[in-house]
Amino acid sequence: MDKNIRIAIIGGGPAGLGAAMYLEKKGYTNYVIYEKTDHVGGKCHSPYHNGKRYEMGAIMGAPTYFAVKDIEEFTGVKPDGPALVRGYKYPDGRIDHRWDTSDAMKHPLNYFLHHPVSAIHLKKLAKQLKKFGKILETEYKGYDVTGHIGVAQGRYEGFAVTPEREPVKGVNPKLKDLSMPFKDFCEKVGCPLVQEVWVQPYTSFGYGYFDEIPAAYVLKYLDFRTMMDFVALHLYTWKDGTQSIYEALNAKLMHQATLNSNITKVVRGDKVTITVNGKDEVFDKMIITAPLQVATEKNPLDNPIAKSLDTWLDVNEEERALFSKIDYERYDTMALLIEKGKYPDISHYIVDNMAPDRMGHLMIYYHRWKNEPDQPITTYVLRHHKTRNGGKELPYKPTQEQVLKDMETVGVPADKSLPNGGVINEFQTYYFPHVYSEDYAAGWYDKVEAMQGKNNTYYAGEIMSFGDMDETVEYSHDLVERFFND
Repeated sequence: MDKNIRIAIIGGGPAGLGAAMYLEKKGYTNYVIYEKTDHVGGKCHSPYHNGKRYEMGAIMGAPTYFAVKDIEEFTGVKPDGPALVRGYKYPDGRIDHRWDTSDAMKHPLNYFLHHPVSAIHLKKLAKQLKKFGKILETEYKGYDVTGHIGVAQGRYEGFAVTPEREPVKGVNPKLKDLSMPFKDFCEKVGCPLVQEVWVQPYTSFGYGYFDEIPAAYVLKYLDFRTMMDFVALHLYTWKDGTQSIYEALNAKLMHQATLNSNITKVVRGDKVTITVNGKDEVFDKMIITAPLQVATEKNPLDNPIAKSLDTWLDVNEEERALFSKIDYERYDTMALLIEKGKYPDISHYIVDNMAPDRMGHLMIYYHRWKNEPDQPITTYVLRHHKTRNGGKELPYKPTQEQVLKDMETVGVPADKSLPNGGVINEFQTYYFPHVYSEDYAAGWYDKVEAMQGKNNTYYAGEIMSFGDMDETVEYSHDLVERFFND
């Protein structure tokens, strides 16, 4: 491909900025990034409060986040943020000792004497975890390859999740099992208890419930190695927040993102003509990292974060048929200033609230800055669940009121004496776009991948692999390697 072609990148989040970085490394420097908001980073959103940044989106990195490491090497950014420390509580505020695995390992006899039921359960869980890891390694080879090419057909093709990203491909009919919900998958392989481990960084981080989400998504994000890093807290943060990574990347690029870009029309033919802020710009190729969902009467886009794709793109019938299958999670975050004397020492998971029958209740509160009671605590809640009989969605405002009640119950109440009852930020997100098992099994991803390059258009972003920041950047790497290589 001619390296002088003009390329439009739609979206200045991790996927769009990552695509620009990888294009630059390949010698493609004639690109423009259009970002509709006044900042880069997308859902890596780290606002300031009293001189420090708190998180309203992504929080952490892990040793397997090789794409994030690419950005760190490109920019010089280092993971210099506060350590992650977590505990567990029951919904009524009592300390939940079931997950005190460090204490169980350091003092097994003492743990057994004080928590005999938990100790027996942890032993069973540990056995199933070991079995699960072995099954994934031996029977489901290729499950962790970036992206979803061929999985529904029982094959894998892409780049290995390694620093070298060596190309890999192969046939493995068992991969078809990954289209089933993760709950069913765990039961099929005889390891139902592992859901208790995976649910903590999965459902609590807004990616849905295991009875509805295909196993492929769960294991793209939390492959066995990454999951074990979460268990052991081999995680890291950045002092200036996850947004700072992408601010640094944007500053380092040859062409920084054009902010406040209002794209009202895109017409594709021999060229791609984009109407942005009332002016027509012509490109040879376009990479879309913005949300791809097309609204339908049955599944409307009711979130102000995302516009329906057909409001600005000349969507064809093939795109419409496929992208109308995309759904997303209603996952909301809220930053609270805490009542004097009630500021927590650490973050807490409320594991029992990570189940469909507890939808709308507080799942985590995130304590970022130790001994900084003037800094906010961030809360996280899901309010959507698709069942086999339809679905259920809770309204936004009553859910937020429930979270405030839950924070009182667990002993970390918002300061009601402050303006807005201590709430300093609320964020409704277009979160984790995905398709459900029936569409995944029918080859949704292979159909979309077959469209790559048609009409001079390429699709990237959250939906194409997974919604966490590393996977979105990783897919941009894969896209550039496949279609913009020498």
